[in-house]
Amino acid sequence: MAKSNSKHEQYAQRTEEFLRELQKSMDFEIVDVEFVREAGMWYLRAYCDMEGGIGVDDCADLSRKVSDWLDREDFIPENYILEISSPGLGRQLKKDRDLIRENGKEVEIRLFKAIEKQKEFSGILKGFDEKSITIESEGTKTVLERSNIAMIRLALDF
Repeated sequence: MAKSNSKHEQYAQRTEEFLRELQKSMDFEIVDVEFVREAGMWYLRAYCDMEGGIGVDDCADLSRKVSDWLDREDFIPENYILEISSPGLGRQLKKDRDLIRENGKEVEIRLFKAIEKQKEFSGILKGFDEKSITIESEGTKTVLERSNIAMIRLALDF
């Protein structure tokens, strides 16, 4: 993946690099890091998880460590709110490592452009490469172009 020139994406990348260093001393997984504007306010969000699920105390501990580091480094001039949280049940699968981890599980996929009048697909994630994602539903395999996928997430099972 090419490095982005967006300063906001660079804030997220630099924060993710720090979190990778923290992983050496703490047992957690980085799901995603983003720097986004919502309702007129900037948010630096890190979605983290761990075996058995991440708890409030784990998030608070990570938040303190990240906050202290951000105060020392002071590389984000915008006013922002730091959030460290669980990715939640309906988490999007954005990176190859997400697809590897969730291979064999049921996913929901929404497309940008319909294929035969269908924009939403669900099935068991069977594999992927840099150009496509393969799911299986009722014994039928469907290969979808990654460039046409607007969103892929774990299926919510109620």
